[in-house]
Amino acid sequence: MKKKAFSLIELMIVVSILGIMAAIVIPMFQDNIQKAKEAAAKDSLRILRTAIEAYAAKNNGIPPGYPNNDPTQTPALFGVMVHLIGNLQYLKEIPENPFNDDSVITVIDNGDAFPAEADGSSGWIYQPATKNIRLNYPGADSEGVKYFEY
Repeated sequence: MKKKAFSLIELMIVVSILGIMAAIVIPMFQDNIQKAKEAAAKDSLRILRTAIEAYAAKNNGIPPGYPNNDPTQTPALFGVMVHLIGNLQYLKEIPENPFNDDSVITVIDNGDAFPAEADGSSGWIYQPATKNIRLNYPGADSEGVKYFEY
């Protein structure tokens, strides 16, 4: 008599092997996804910092964000956006924070202290007076470094 199907034991063995393989492979992919986000965040920060420095170099050291390039005025998000992506001169668009997919920049006024921690309410935190821009996302990377400290 010819055998036409797999036995229950054979199917259970195959399912067990697939389960073991999945238990090994899935964490490897998840770790790679996390590391890719970390690399994207560092690259986006490099791009933003380079654009800020390039703008300041072309505008007598005044960083983007001040209305009419007047550092005595209150910096604003609109100023940052116009200065960095206006006429596509420095950036095509503000990159997204890869952890919360947000490209909004929270602008800190000259007289205000830079936050000690990220709250994740926007993609980036920027203070024109110091030209300091950071990732606005709580937590730490795979090496224990806070995202906010990148």
